[in-house]
Amino acid sequence: MRDLDETDLQILELLADDARRPFSDISEAVDLSAPAVSDRIDRLREEGIIRRFTLDLDQSKLAGGTPVLVRLRVVPEHVDSIRNALRDADSVEHLFVSVDGEVTFHARFDETGVRTALRELLDFSQIREYDVQLVESAEWTPTVNGTEFALECAECGNSVTSEGESARIGGTLYHFCCSSCLGRFEDRYDRLEARADATDN
Repeated sequence: MRDLDETDLQILELLADDARRPFSDISEAVDLSAPAVSDRIDRLREEGIIRRFTLDLDQSKLAGGTPVLVRLRVVPEHVDSIRNALRDADSVEHLFVSVDGEVTFHARFDETGVRTALRELLDFSQIREYDVQLVESAEWTPTVNGTEFALECAECGNSVTSEGESARIGGTLYHFCCSSCLGRFEDRYDRLEARADATDN
């Protein structure tokens, strides 16, 4: 398990500010060669810290529709299905799930109306109640400055410390907070793979 050092954090901060920043600019800022910066970014991507490079669009200038902030009190056993439905929806711009299972999202809905859009998007039998507020303005300013970084355990979701373990399973690199979580994850992966093989035969 590789700890993130000060240089990694500097690189992340520079990329958070401008994901298109050339490696030559980053190398000057962190006092490394451009190939060394490229290697570090490749490792950060492999470890799942950088998932993708994307555009920071001002949707208010591009998208029509009504901007809303929606809070859902979800029936506990349906939180995952609601989260998945919202994650895949083009109208949803930001999505948050709290530890108590409350789901909050920022979205833009067209002229069909908010209630109609929600009913098309969600299964209301899975929701206890909801609240919708019109949004005057929205800002999204992700930063790595002042953030303590910790990877999330692929099994239990706890933070992975320097005592954690990493393993490549099925071609993907996963991080675990302890050997027990690694073992449980591998067991479940093996069972699912065996079941898939049995289905194919």
